[in-house]
Amino acid sequence: MTDAYTPLTLAIDTSTVVSVGLARGTQVLSTASIEDRMAHVEQLTPLVRRCLESAGESIGAVDRIVVGLGPGPFTGLRVGIATAQVLASVRKIELRGICSLDVLATQYAASTPDQEFVVATDARRREVYWARYGAAGRRTDGPHVSNPDDVPRLPTVGPGAEVYPDRLLVVDGPRALDPGALAVCGWDLPDAGREPLYLRRPDAVEPTRRKSVLHHRGAPR
Repeated sequence: MTDAYTPLTLAIDTSTVVSVGLARGTQVLSTASIEDRMAHVEQLTPLVRRCLESAGESIGAVDRIVVGLGPGPFTGLRVGIATAQVLASVRKIELRGICSLDVLATQYAASTPDQEFVVATDARRREVYWARYGAAGRRTDGPHVSNPDDVPRLPTVGPGAEVYPDRLLVVDGPRALDPGALAVCGWDLPDAGREPLYLRRPDAVEPTRRKSVLHHRGAPR
């Protein structure tokens, strides 16, 4: 019988795809993911609702929320983190932000690797987001964004391993973040704060100089 006082944890991650998990203690109650990277805004809230309904729960029953802070693309991360912050604020419950790569490391460490390893995800632009981990699955370096050739030559897991199998030291292991693992283990992973781990400046930035509208001598009127 499940302990009635075990916290109900809602997990959200949009660093790669849209993922939601729900767990009570170590028991995963439901998970849901959508791989469409362009559907973060439209699909996240319905996915949260679907995940809760599948477990026979409501948002009012959630005791705490854990959210992946990336690294990942600007728009996707912003949607996931903002949603988690709003839900936590409305419900007046605890919110914990973690590095999304740490979840994949936890998944891999469960298979008891006997050496250091790397978790890599696709950063697009022919780059990867990556971090280095000890055999126990704790991060020792990173996260970083770089060319795949600059990643340490260590056993590598994660979505980036599928994108660059010829440029990373790829081994068998998780290729996608498990939202169930995030819900179960997220609260025990290192707190990464509340700010998204973009690692890059957003493409759209405010101009640093105002465009001159003065008429220059000799310019056509």
